[in-house]
Amino acid sequence: MKSRSLIAGLAGAGLVAGLVFAFTAHEVIAADHAEAPGTQADANADILDFYAWHKDDGKVVAIITYKAFIAAGGNPVYDPGVTYAVHVDNDMDNVPDHTTWIRVAANDTDQWYVQFEGMPGVADPVVGPANTAVSIGPGSEQGWIGLADDPFFFDLDGFQATLGSGDVSFDPTNDSFAGVNVMAIVVELSEDAVGGGGDNIQMWAATYR
Repeated sequence: MKSRSLIAGLAGAGLVAGLVFAFTAHEVIAADHAEAPGTQADANADILDFYAWHKDDGKVVAIITYKAFIAAGGNPVYDPGVTYAVHVDNDMDNVPDHTTWIRVAANDTDQWYVQFEGMPGVADPVVGPANTAVSIGPGSEQGWIGLADDPFFFDLDGFQATLGSGDVSFDPTNDSFAGVNVMAIVVELSEDAVGGGGDNIQMWAATYR
């Protein structure tokens, strides 16, 4: 199997934001924490982080996180008015060649379900219960949405103290995001199916309300 580079970017609420960079190992991370006030006010559509990496079984995993600082033991936050998207560009023209769309909805008994649309080799949308791994592709690809421990590590307290005093006050051992949850969407994609035969792919996430 050909080894491809992966470039990850991030877009929140239709606005391009964050970092874009390449890697040839196994992991790439892009963070996005400073949108316009209108975007920040819509926490369910405001992407916090986008993570993507290769797996040894020929799959690419993409994770979108939103809605920060959910207390441990808190309830998941689903919004049927937001559509989440994972875009893949395999010819490096910055135009998506493949898009997986993710939406949620509740039934009459307030049970939440997630829909994955646009999976390679799958003609119809795939629906399964939220907070449960859902089989979404012919190659055992899976998708999931639910609460997860926030993986972002940052001394937000030190950052705010630095802004207030002008003196650098960061503590590299302090993780302001420890012990809180975040909403996460996880999608597995077949590298061969979305790669288009090239050596590189780039990925980004977006939300649409």
